Amino acid sequence: MDDQYWQTLQELLTDSKLVIDRPKSQPHPRYPDLIYPLDYGYLDGTTSGDSAGIDVWIGSLENRKLTGILCTFDTFKRDAEVKLLSGCSDKDVEVILAFNTVYMRYLYIPRP
Repeated sequence: MDDQYWQTLQELLTDSKLVIDRPKSQPHPRYPDLIYPLDYGYLDGTTSGDSAGIDVWIGSLENRKLTGILCTFDTFKRDAEVKLLSGCSDKDVEVILAFNTVYMRYLYIPRP
């Protein structure tokens, strides 16, 4: 993998304001049975494929180090997105992947 790609994403993550709009243990706004296992938000001032900010899962580690990228395909909405994982332990990654198996197909790419 290209180091510049990962470094550029890390700089974006570090330099952007992180907005947590779905806190840990809170339900999804439209699907109340779907509870977020970790904080989830977006990078303010960025744009993703859904015209909203780039999504970010925030792990339990104290740092904002980019852990990896989660490429998802929502089988319900029939759309694809890229989500950044920040400060995630191996256990956090497992929890995020399990959460995303409900309506998603995914590809997880860990940062080398």
